Amino acid sequence: MAPSKPASKPARKRKATADNTVTNDGPPAEKKQKKSPAKAKTPAAADRDTKPKKPRAKAEPKTPKKTSKKAPAATTTESSEATGFYQSGTNDSVSLIEKNLKKLFDQYRDNPEELPDKIGIDGAQNYLTAIKVQLDELAHLAICELLQCPSIGEFDRAPFVAGWRSVSTASKPYDTIAAQEQYVDVIRKRMSTDRAYFKQVYRNTFKLAKPEGQKSVPMESAVDFWNLFFRSDNGGLDWNTSSTKWLDLWCEFYQSKIKRPVNKDLWNMVGEMALKIKEPEGETLAWWNEDGAWPMAIDDFISSVKDKRKPAGGDAMDTT
Repeated sequence: MAPSKPASKPARKRKATADNTVTNDGPPAEKKQKKSPAKAKTPAAADRDTKPKKPRAKAEPKTPKKTSKKAPAATTTESSEATGFYQSGTNDSVSLIEKNLKKLFDQYRDNPEELPDKIGIDGAQNYLTAIKVQLDELAHLAICELLQCPSIGEFDRAPFVAGWRSVSTASKPYDTIAAQEQYVDVIRKRMSTDRAYFKQVYRNTFKLAKPEGQKSVPMESAVDFWNLFFRSDNGGLDWNTSSTKWLDLWCEFYQSKIKRPVNKDLWNMVGEMALKIKEPEGETLAWWNEDGAWPMAIDDFISSVKDKRKPAGGDAMDTT
């Protein structure tokens, strides 16, 4: 019997892959890393891919913001003056004028060891003499206002320096005795021509005239100060006129009728009354009325003046 033929090998199955190619089923010659199937793109995404991409617009360079140029603070000459004015040897930039003023202050201290920041009575008198200011003239009280003296005959360092610094300029610093003496002449002129400045100094004097710890000025002291402020002999405003001796009448009335210390409100209003009378037509007293906000002492004084008016004319006073 003829030997039977060996059974034929079964045909390999053909298998379609994901990319539609046909491969023989069977052990591959070598293993290949399987790739995960690509995700199907949505129609919108596919449509975006097919559209040509627009080129990105180049960013335009930013135009720098316009800044307003400040005008130079000073000319060359002014700049050099200011440089000298604000020279400083410390990090605190203390100006040269302040240094000079501190040195000047130190020269007149009475007790440098115990009171290094105060000029007492003796030192104050020496200082006022140096700048040619008399104790009984109105410029003395104007200096006290400028330097904010705590009392007459005393100066404190900080307000002394600040006061002279406030009136100084780069071209005219008042940091020497000679310069301050010149400024005193400016003060004297202002007191006779500037009514607002006169009132400022007058009102500041109230705290100097009253005793420490008191709220009022003693009557005798008030009369002395009124005679200083309202007579022209020592640089004040002359309240007396050719027709009426207003200051004399007021002092006489107050000493004989009121007879009490002067509080701050009355002090201020006496100054207002004097300035009102000094205005054109002020002596007619048309500005005053009984319903005004004047202190009672002034109301009584005006009423007494009106009683002394001559019947005829109404603009003159019988002071005989």
